[in-house]
Amino acid sequence: MRVFLAALLVIFLAYVVGFVLFVGGLPARAKAPPRADAIVVLTGGDERLDTAVALLERGVGKRLLISGVSLETTKEVLGHISGGGPRFGCCADIGYGAQDTHGNAEETAEWMRQHHFKSLILVTSRYHMPRAMAEFSTMLPDIRIIPWPVDQEGIDLGGWWRHGRTMALLNREYLKFLASLVTTKLAHHA
Repeated sequence: MRVFLAALLVIFLAYVVGFVLFVGGLPARAKAPPRADAIVVLTGGDERLDTAVALLERGVGKRLLISGVSLETTKEVLGHISGGGPRFGCCADIGYGAQDTHGNAEETAEWMRQHHFKSLILVTSRYHMPRAMAEFSTMLPDIRIIPWPVDQEGIDLGGWWRHGRTMALLNREYLKFLASLVTTKLAHHA
C-alpha cells in the first residue's frame, strides 16, 4: 500500500510540476509579425479572428485560412464580425472541415499544399498555442510555422492561480496537450 501511495504522490507531483512549467512556458507574442506566405487562424474567439484579419490587411501574409468554421457561418458574416477590409474579400478562405485542433492541422496541410505555401503564421489563443504547434508541426513538417498567440478576453494568464475558471481552463488544455503529445508521437512512429 505504501508503494502505491508513493507512486501516486510521484505522479501527482510530476503532473503539478509539468502543469506549472506548461503555464510558465506559454508563448508571448513578438513585437512585430514576420512575413509569411499564409496566415491561419483557429476559430474559438473573436480576438483570434480580429488579429488574423488585421495581419492579412497589413499584408503580412498572402492569404488567410479561417479553420474550423461552423457550417452555418458565411464568409460575409465573418467579414462583418472582424471588420474585414478589401484583402479579406479576395484573400480569405473559410475551412469548414475541422472539428478539433488535429482537424485544423489536417485542413491547413491540404490548403497549404493547394497554394504551394512554405510558411505560415499560426494565430490562436496563447493557452492553446503549445497544443496547436505540436499538431501543426507533426502534420506540416516541412512548413515554417510562426506562432502568433492571442490573449483572450476574460482569461487572466498572469494571475491564473487566483481565478478558478482560468485554472480549470489551463488544466483542461494541459491534459489535451499531453494527449496530443502522445498521439503525435505515436502517429510519427507508426
